[in-house]
Amino acid sequence: MDMNQARFNMIEQQIRPWEVLDPQVLALLSTVRREDFVPLANRALAFVDMEIPLGAAPNQVMLAPRIQARLLQDLAVQPGDKALDVGTGSGFMAALLAHQAASVLSLEIDAGLAAQAQVNLNKAGVSNVTVRHADGSQGAAAEGPFDVVVLNGSVAEVPAVLLQQLAVGGRLAAIVGQEPMMRATVITRNSETAWTTTEPWDGNAPRLSGFVEPSSFKF
Repeated sequence: MDMNQARFNMIEQQIRPWEVLDPQVLALLSTVRREDFVPLANRALAFVDMEIPLGAAPNQVMLAPRIQARLLQDLAVQPGDKALDVGTGSGFMAALLAHQAASVLSLEIDAGLAAQAQVNLNKAGVSNVTVRHADGSQGAAAEGPFDVVVLNGSVAEVPAVLLQQLAVGGRLAAIVGQEPMMRATVITRNSETAWTTTEPWDGNAPRLSGFVEPSSFKF
């Protein structure tokens, strides 16, 4: 397989049609080797428009390229930003963030995935990411506040504890809702007590582990 041609096709046929047009994001997708963050058995799927399995559990996946790219674009990461990456997975999103932000703390609830992600990041020469085996639903208040928070999977709702860890001017991006219709949600902290929420596009993703599901019981 010609990986460079496959990468070009992914960008032109999947990423751009999804309105990802930020030159910095497109440049990153061209240079950060996505295939190096995919399990060897699935390397041929690195540039396919699909979720790639990373572990035994069905929600242990690498999100589809267009989803990752659109989330990254919506976050508008700046060079001085401190980023929190929830649900490390293979480490690819952390690597993308690392090229734009000053530092990245990445939380992964599965110990095996956390260890492999650190290996992937080390091999890629990424030095400003700290991978931690932890429950990302609680964030990392001691290291905050964060300018950027990204959830690499879907949640029923964004926990208030994560919103409190946003710096003023900080942005959080996640896929929120229930199947079959979920929405990308971008929350910006405008002040100590005020947030603005936008829902710029539709997109489904597997659930992130550790996040509370609302009760379905009703009177």
